[in-house]
Order: sequence, then C-alpha cells, then structure tokens
Amino acid sequence: MDVPETAKLVLATHNPHKVDELRAILAPLVSGWRDDWVISAAQVGADEPVEDGTTFSANARIKAEALSRATGLPAVADDSGLCVDILGGAPGIFSARWCGRHGDDQANLDLLLAQLADVADPHRQARFVSAAVLVTPGGVVRSALGELRGRLLTAPRGSAGFGYDPIFVPDGFDVTTAEMSPEEKNAISHRGLSFRQLAPVIATVIELGPDARDEV
Repeated sequence: MDVPETAKLVLATHNPHKVDELRAILAPLVSGWRDDWVISAAQVGADEPVEDGTTFSANARIKAEALSRATGLPAVADDSGLCVDILGGAPGIFSARWCGRHGDDQANLDLLLAQLADVADPHRQARFVSAAVLVTPGGVVRSALGELRGRLLTAPRGSAGFGYDPIFVPDGFDVTTAEMSPEEKNAISHRGLSFRQLAPVIATVIELGPDARDEV
C-alpha cells in the first residue's frame, strides 16, 4: 500500500463529497493544519471492510480500525445516516443502501419519498446522525456523536450536498441542506458536530504521531 510520506491522518471514505466536507471541517480546527496531512482510503487503495455493526458508532469503529491497521496511521471514520421518526428510525444505518444498492443516492431518495408519500407535513420529522471515531496504531479509540434535527419535504430542492440533503430542512431554517453553501452546512451539520468534538484529540494525535496513547 502506497502511503504518502506527508500523511498523518487517513479519512476512511471513498466518497469524494465526504473527503471535501471532512477536510473543510477539520482544517480550521487543528492548529497548523496542512491539506497534505490528510489522505483518503481511496488514495491508498484501501478496501472497504464489511460494516456489520448494528449502530453508527460500531460501523465507524470497524472502518477506522481496518484503515489504521492497513496504513499504520491514525484513522478517522464516520458512519452517518438519516433517521425518520415515523419509520422508527429507518433508514438509519442502511441509509446509503436503502434501495438495495450501496451509494445510489437518487434511488435511495426516490424510495424514501415514495414510502412517505401519504405522510402529512406535521409527521415528517427526521434527524441526521453521525458517529465519528478516531483510532490510532498506538491503541487510542475516541468517538463522538452528532445530530441534526429537521423535517422532510415531499420533493427535492437544491443541487448542493449529497444523499438525502435535497429533502431535509433543518429545524430553524427554511432551506434544505442542499440549498446551503458548504460553509453554512458544515457549521450546523451532524458530521460537523461529531468531528468538532473529536478535533482536540485529532490535533494531539497529529502532534504526537501514530503511536500516541497515554497522552491522548
């Protein structure tokens, strides 16, 4: 596996949208941050492990541990999804493959809208949830949970973001997360909340190196 010498942290994702989003969240929060310190699983050709956990946190840890072992670097992973109240929290951990295929955003969105077609506006509450986990070769494991509550529209609006963003309106806003700029979305997003909680630990690990343990 070809890991760049400048790399200090690996983001466990093959999704280019997430790479951009997570870098934007982390960059201003870590002192002296350099973009070449961060690489993605895709950049090193890492395989995606089987995510057989039953919670967001469990799946995030599976991804982070696998990537840290493969690269010898600290790894950060998140597992996130949309939890719809009237569906008992579904799609939840199955958000990315709700239609039966992994990563087909449009099919996932269309299926969810069809399932909610007869649900009136007052009952379309939902929340985005993100579990972020940091794992280091030295044995550090730290996690954080972020949540963004809102409601679901009956038709998509906006072309930014990805996944279910075009139908999700956060509480206190009248625009979807797909109508927000990256900066606006990152300031309130579930992923932003979880990664901001981890940021001080990530900064310490970057300073101390991949074998950091007791000091973190």
